[in-house]
Amino acid sequence: MKSYLSYFTSSFIVCVAAFVVGYAIGGPAAIATIFFLTVLEVALSFDNAVVNAGILKHWSHIWRQHFLLWGIFVAVFGMRLVFPLLIVCVAGHMGPAEALNIAIYLPHEYSRIMASAHHEVAAFGGVFLLMVFLSFFVARHKTEHWLAFIEKPLTRLGQMEAIQAALTLITLTAITYFVSPDERFEFLLAGMWGLVVYVLTKGVASLLSPHDQQIEQHIVHQGVGGFLYLELIDASFSFDGVLGAFAMTNNLFIIALGLGAGAMFVRSFTILLVEKGTLSHYRYLEHGAFWAIGSLALLMLLGVLFPVPEAITGLLGALLIIAALGSSIIANRRKS
Repeated sequence: MKSYLSYFTSSFIVCVAAFVVGYAIGGPAAIATIFFLTVLEVALSFDNAVVNAGILKHWSHIWRQHFLLWGIFVAVFGMRLVFPLLIVCVAGHMGPAEALNIAIYLPHEYSRIMASAHHEVAAFGGVFLLMVFLSFFVARHKTEHWLAFIEKPLTRLGQMEAIQAALTLITLTAITYFVSPDERFEFLLAGMWGLVVYVLTKGVASLLSPHDQQIEQHIVHQGVGGFLYLELIDASFSFDGVLGAFAMTNNLFIIALGLGAGAMFVRSFTILLVEKGTLSHYRYLEHGAFWAIGSLALLMLLGVLFPVPEAITGLLGALLIIAALGSSIIANRRKS
């Protein structure tokens, strides 16, 4: 049986490689920044690991390895390097080559353009994560509850068709009223696209899945559709980290190295949770992770109205997961 530490061997190797490259870019100061960015990513995405584990536990070993190998490539190269460049391209009305040139030679301008698109990124990611959160709790089959006084009514609401979309649109519309007039349309439009992408992703996953297999509504089948769904969840989680990273440095490559190393640790932790059967033993841990997703979604949306420090986001998610873990331990002792 593999030791717990062995799950993180590749992550430590990637982290050391990131330190070496960082030192070549900016010396000891860059190494320190990469270290803090790695910690930031792990803290903000810990609940992401639990959610991913809840999906991956139904997958075969081969598809788990695909997620770890190709998923980390998408997470590091795609979401931490290419995605910020695309934001600058769209927000700054420029081509990829010009955006890359600004990232290298004018990092402060690059950071300014990224900040100008914050309301759109937050709306898209916040709505997508809110749909993930609600879809878990309004599932009709759901019989086990952690915070029963909230979760039971949500499950009853699941009898209504597409109730999670309705609740998400109500939340988005309510917050839109308080957004500044010059950003209101962009905020609403980006949020609507977040909802559309979620529905399309789940639809693709269903089309690519065998129709005779009965699984829980919040679980996506393994395969291309499931892989796409997981990557979009990871992308939504990474929005907060990518934007928050600019508080530490304007260097795109340092950000990619730090957040990429953190993403690798999150992937390794996900595989550990799956192979050790942690979610089955601690029954409320997954509930806590989804509550953390819900809190992150609301904080991303509300962050357009007032600044929300990343420390609060990470701490709230950690507290919810710790509380769920504690409740699971107490429940296990009572059962035994």
